[in-house]
Amino acid sequence: MAYQNLLTENREGILIITINRPDKLNALNGQTLSEIQDVMHDVVKDDSVKAAIITGSGNKAFVAGADISGFQGMDKTSGSNLAKVGQNVLFQIENCPKPIVAAVNGFALGGGCEMAMACHFRLASENAKFGQPEVNLGLIPGYGGTQRLIQLIGKGKAMELMMTADMIGAQEALQLGMVNYVTTSDDLLPKTIELLKKIMSKSPFAISRVIDCVNKYFEPGNDGFRFEYDQFGACCETEDFKEGTSAFLEKRKANFTGK
Repeated sequence: MAYQNLLTENREGILIITINRPDKLNALNGQTLSEIQDVMHDVVKDDSVKAAIITGSGNKAFVAGADISGFQGMDKTSGSNLAKVGQNVLFQIENCPKPIVAAVNGFALGGGCEMAMACHFRLASENAKFGQPEVNLGLIPGYGGTQRLIQLIGKGKAMELMMTADMIGAQEALQLGMVNYVTTSDDLLPKTIELLKKIMSKSPFAISRVIDCVNKYFEPGNDGFRFEYDQFGACCETEDFKEGTSAFLEKRKANFTGK
């Protein structure tokens, strides 16, 4: 599918999704959110895609927030609807059964920070900057930032960053647990691909169950432990389980099919 604001490349089963609005520092507008929604739908359905990377065009920005030019004139109803649309798109990323990793190659601010946090984990280049500066506009994060930032770095620091609108660099994000690795700009995609290839060598069915179980922890009213033992049992009925245990006992590399 051809996109207006996205570039896509399937590299040996890893779909590299590049948000391509460099003149706007890859800011999110309605068209871009709609295209991300479409591409995530394709990620789930396309058997040739085993995992995906989300990154930004150029070396200045991952996504430097939402496109503020579209905010003027909003009222409570239109503002709530905009936030709901953004949240729904990011839930698609978070709940995707295939690994989705953010390769943060510059500014990840506002909606960009929220999008990175919706990915299953994050790598950052040395020049990456993270922040939720919405209070500078008289707003709050609307795409799930008030919830996911707490999950990643804790209540106190999350409160500080959202109230001050301060940015943090890649090394501080690493120390806080917001990102998994910091690399040079040149090494960012190769390192991300390296990690995903390791994950792709494991059972796709088991990987999808890991994603489900971890996400269940943050859903109110759910018994995550019960969900875990149910999913453990479900894994025991798969061909991947039979292959994995046989390969271990036979001292050979497993050949998983996701069945």
